[in-house]
Amino acid sequence: MTKWWNWVLGIALFCLLFVAIPITLNKQKSMEELKPMFDDYIAKFNKSYRNPEEYMARFQHFVASVREIELLNAGSRGPDHCKAKYGLTRLSDMSKTEFKDIHLSDEKLPAEAINRRRDRSNRKARHTDDGDCNNEPHNNVYVIIRKKRAAALPLQVDWRTKGVIGPIQDQGLCGACWAFSTVGTIEAMSAIKTGKLDKLSVQEAIDCAGLGNSGCAGGDICLLLDWLTMTDTAIPTEAEYPLRLTDGVCKAKKNTTGVKVKTFTCDDFVGSEDKILTSLANHGPVTVAVNALTWQHYLGGVIQFHCSGSALELNHAVELVGYDLTGDVPFYIAKNSWGKDFGNAGYLNLAIGSNICGLANEVASVDVK
Repeated sequence: MTKWWNWVLGIALFCLLFVAIPITLNKQKSMEELKPMFDDYIAKFNKSYRNPEEYMARFQHFVASVREIELLNAGSRGPDHCKAKYGLTRLSDMSKTEFKDIHLSDEKLPAEAINRRRDRSNRKARHTDDGDCNNEPHNNVYVIIRKKRAAALPLQVDWRTKGVIGPIQDQGLCGACWAFSTVGTIEAMSAIKTGKLDKLSVQEAIDCAGLGNSGCAGGDICLLLDWLTMTDTAIPTEAEYPLRLTDGVCKAKKNTTGVKVKTFTCDDFVGSEDKILTSLANHGPVTVAVNALTWQHYLGGVIQFHCSGSALELNHAVELVGYDLTGDVPFYIAKNSWGKDFGNAGYLNLAIGSNICGLANEVASVDVK
């Protein structure tokens, strides 16, 4: 094993002299020193590679990930209890391009959605790189929340405790986060109305949603809701229309039983995040479009930095299921669709008040029939 590794490593080091994209390492960590860490990573996440070439390619992605993790953690300022933590995940042997193509697939985003986001980006986008982790409010939005709305707004909201949030799912190689997050919000709103939580079919949206939505290749949360309303399509249970995580022929039936969307809103709340909190507290979960490019190595904590707020860089969608205003850094609770082993058992925390990861650009709420 040692001879084989030395042979592969020697070739790899020679080849690295000629590749177009160099891999930058921490000065204290050489390729050889990172090899045991990579072997531990393979064992921990039960990875297997087809041949030495794939092994070496994955190792190079791993090395790049280690460097990125170091930079992300170094840039997360403030005390440990109020900053995001980054480390090795099952996604850390992917290149950034591969991660984006598989998990953030928006390559066929509908033209209407692109135009809507371009119009929003013409206004000055809010970014979060200058945030601070202390007891001071992040911006004027949080000042409003603390001074004017605190009496009427609960300090903590978590719809999971009400039994209306379905289980974490894993979208796998299917770029249908837009369907997972939106259908998740619809099933939550149905549970709030009826008192019964039924797992609804995401596959129907993947197979059937029109208006430019493209199944596993990408889509838009607002256009999905628009299509459901225009067509008066009922969403059946997952048992009736099972999840397959691949594009398929639409099997939706007219006049079938299921949950229908009565009305929806799709708003830009950049600079007005108190409205998101009000909706979460008084209405229910919402779906938001986000930029999740730096989430590849997220382990936990509150994401406050390293995440563009531009409307043109939205590439993912999640369901906000609550918030917490009690700590030094107030945060939203976001339900993701990358499996239970991501982040906080499938969830993550996003800072309130600074349009972190662009979450306030496209916020959708739903009422069901």
